[in-house]
Parts: sequence; C-alpha cells; structure tokens
Amino acid sequence: MGGKGAAVAVLIFDVLKGMLPVWGAYMLGVTPFWLGMIAIAACLGHIWPVFFGFRGGKGVATAFGAIAPIGWDLTGVMAGTWLLTVLLSGYSSLGAIVSALIAPFYVWWFKPQFTFPVSMLSCLILLRHHDNIQRLWRRQETKIWSKLKRKKAQEEDKEQ
Repeated sequence: MGGKGAAVAVLIFDVLKGMLPVWGAYMLGVTPFWLGMIAIAACLGHIWPVFFGFRGGKGVATAFGAIAPIGWDLTGVMAGTWLLTVLLSGYSSLGAIVSALIAPFYVWWFKPQFTFPVSMLSCLILLRHHDNIQRLWRRQETKIWSKLKRKKAQEEDKEQ
C-alpha cells in the first residue's frame, strides 16, 4: 500500500489535522495564545500519536495547516520559502528548518499578535529536526532528488 496517491492523501490529512482545530477556534474568537496552544496540541498529537505507539511524523505539514488560518498571504510566503529552499538545496528537511526559523519573522510582519504562538510551533519543529540538522551539518542528509532517482530505478528493475 503506497504510491503517490497515498502520499498526497496523507499530506492533505496532516495539513487538515492542524488546520481544522485552529480554524474552528479562530472563527470562535479564541485569543492568539490559546490558538497557539491548540496548534501545539495538534502538532504534539501528530508527532507522538497514542494509537501508533507514540511514533509519528515531524509535524511540519500539521504546523503548516495550523498557521494557514492566520492568513493566506502568510501561508503563501511560508510555502514559497519551503519550495525555494528545496529547489535551491535539494533538501526537504532544510526547507522545513529554514521555514521554521523564518516563520516567526513572517508572522511578526503580517500578524504580530501571533508571533509568540508561531515561535512556539517553530521551536517544536526545530526540536523534531535535530537528527536532520546533524546529518546536514555532517553532509550526510539525503537530497530529495536522490530519493526520487533511487525509487525510479527500483521501479524500473521490478518491470524487467
């Protein structure tokens, strides 16, 4: 079970996992501090899910979804930062790290009342990427293009 369709579905649901609770609370007029707590709760549930033995993802897509209700302009800038970093470096993890580092500054620029909650989310994302940071530092992190080439080669070998 897998493939591109499954990967896209997982990505969409990971984003919604952060977006729906924060969006609902935002529409109810919850203060920025509590919106941040709701976003962190969604990310913590994604990172350490009870039903999967407390082994989950890194929380990037869920955090992205949690930030989206703040404003689409901010969401676009964040997505652009991630994409530009990945295209220039080839490292998806570096895109997440750079985006997490710069997110509080973007938020401060667009919606300053959300700077503290987004800073908390950024810290959580950076903590989850500590292994990736070490691999990047040692130049041992795998580029996204390498993974795609290897997968394509494996598929071609199966066809033969």
